[in-house]
Amino acid sequence: MHNGKEATSEPKRLASTLDGTRNPDQAMVQPNILSGMPLFQGLERQDLDLLADRFHAETFSAGEVIFLQGARADKLYVVISGKVAIRFKPEDGEVINVSEVEAGGVFGWSSALGRKRYTSCAVCLEPTEALSIRGVELREMIEQHPETGVMILERLAEVIAQRLQSTHEKVIDLLRAGIHS
Repeated sequence: MHNGKEATSEPKRLASTLDGTRNPDQAMVQPNILSGMPLFQGLERQDLDLLADRFHAETFSAGEVIFLQGARADKLYVVISGKVAIRFKPEDGEVINVSEVEAGGVFGWSSALGRKRYTSCAVCLEPTEALSIRGVELREMIEQHPETGVMILERLAEVIAQRLQSTHEKVIDLLRAGIHS
């Protein structure tokens, strides 16, 4: 339910991605779920296994805030289903809807890059199922498995570049609208 607060509870179970042979107290995911996500396509089975052991399945309600702009950046998310709005609030302006992330999309990349704080806010536009990984765990895996790490970082760089381009275009549109009003 939307309560206007950041999602702070432990990951909720997402039965469709659970592997019954794993610890039932942790909502880990099956490697085949990851292999279908654009961020992880083409990775070797052993790399998917390493990642799957670190990901958790989570569910969010429509209107739920997953994280706030400026909050501690601790998780990277990959959307399985649903839609998440990424919003940025400049100090001297209105909130900008930077993008909408749908199935296969990634958000929360500040944590993967080791940034201390999220640069934007993430809010569910509809019920959403996502996979999450703590940024520190992802960075450790990348260091321990550099070939896989390079692939993941290259794909994250593409996401970041697209998001920055989208943000730039939205800021230009806002400036143009302000000039014409």
